[in-house]
Amino acid sequence: MANLYARLAACFPADDAKFAVLPEGAVVTYGELDDRTARFSNQLRALGVQIGDRVAVQTEKSLDMVVLYLATVRAGAVFLPLNTAYTASELGYFLNDAEPALFVCDPARLEELRTVAAAAGVRAIETLDDAGNGSFGRKAGAQPDRFATVARDDGDLAAILYTSGTTGRSKGAMISHDNLASNAFTLVDAWRFTRDDVLLHALPIFHTHGLFVAINTVIAAGASMRFLPRFDAASVIAQLPGATVMMGVPTFYTRLLDSPLLDRDLTSHMRLFISGSAPLSADVHRAFLERTGHAILERYGMTETNMITSNPYDGARRAGTVGHALPGVSVRIVDLETGIALSDGDIGMIEVAGPNVFSGYWQQPERRATDFRNGYFITGDLGVVDDQGYVAIVGRDKDLIITGGFNVYPAEIEALLDALPEVRESAVIGAPHPDLGEGVVAVVVLESPGTADAASLLGAIQDKLARFKQPRRLVLVDALPRNAMAKIQKAQLRAEYRDIFANA
Repeated sequence: MANLYARLAACFPADDAKFAVLPEGAVVTYGELDDRTARFSNQLRALGVQIGDRVAVQTEKSLDMVVLYLATVRAGAVFLPLNTAYTASELGYFLNDAEPALFVCDPARLEELRTVAAAAGVRAIETLDDAGNGSFGRKAGAQPDRFATVARDDGDLAAILYTSGTTGRSKGAMISHDNLASNAFTLVDAWRFTRDDVLLHALPIFHTHGLFVAINTVIAAGASMRFLPRFDAASVIAQLPGATVMMGVPTFYTRLLDSPLLDRDLTSHMRLFISGSAPLSADVHRAFLERTGHAILERYGMTETNMITSNPYDGARRAGTVGHALPGVSVRIVDLETGIALSDGDIGMIEVAGPNVFSGYWQQPERRATDFRNGYFITGDLGVVDDQGYVAIVGRDKDLIITGGFNVYPAEIEALLDALPEVRESAVIGAPHPDLGEGVVAVVVLESPGTADAASLLGAIQDKLARFKQPRRLVLVDALPRNAMAKIQKAQLRAEYRDIFANA
């Protein structure tokens, strides 16, 4: 239909309407946003960025990074955000793989990364920060504030997002203009966004959650946001009175629950709390409801698909589930080997089709044969649908434990452990076992150190699990390893405990 920017710009309210409020109180209007994206688009052209070129960006979170994203799309180029935690050697892989025409980095890392960018053949390197000290922002300020948005087709690339790379090298998911636009407008309807909404934005913006789900949805509704540089529980609580909606990862909500200031009075004006990017425990869901009167709306999405399912805005938001397929999105549960659709209640592979689904991985066309089946993307997530159509995620395909020939789904055991009052959180993995192939290992964080031991925790759940599902080892740790989006890194746990049954 049109360039993503053109479709979003058609939803801009009056020029003087608020788009973003920054922590120090400065306001950026929609009129200023449009002018600023024009200047940034003109600067991209001045640097030789052409239609279809990649613009790689690794900078700290700032509103100018949002503007650069929108300007890149407006100019018909392809936006490539990179995790701020990546080292120089890791960045070398991404720059060599994506072959960007321009790399924009933090001024503090310019000298460190200049050589990396040059070795990857990047034609230009510029800097950008939240204080206006970067070379790109300064140059863009001298550019005209008008730019003719480049025409793009639905299937043309708007962005490349690299997966977290938990198995092997990261892959660049190719995201089109229509992938992003269709999902944004679907979410406006599903979550009842209006121009009166104010989103509290505390997510990183190198990830689909903070960049596309949050910002595209706000703009598609003509709403505004309070834009925080990062999540900090005290800052979020201070900003909540000025917001109506919050999007977060489960860790946000567990940390908010640690504050005595979180109560019904503080959240009485809020319309919606949304959680995603990692599973939200049923205990946190219940605790937040009891404390605030708000049932957190959990949804499910991926880098490759944007949002797939959502608990309902009106109706039961069921703890432990991710709701129903969004309008226009088709979700099916199939047998892992045959791809045959399964009945409700049966655990299988989640596959998804719809306008939100990416076209494939950058420079890996051969993967389509293995990543898609009959037009559906094979997510790698295992799930089950109940008799009311609610989808529950039970784990990743690679997390499935096969012990003595029996399938064990970690989520079932984790739910039982997490329900124990002594347990803060848990992760269940499989480790090589000389007799069983794999043995079940539970890695547990206690609410308070010393309140329980491995034997008491195992005893508390043994009557609720078949013998083959019961953990053969339970390890107590201070914290579980997580990535930037708060997902537990089970690959790291499997590596750490791979020899735990060596003498079994």
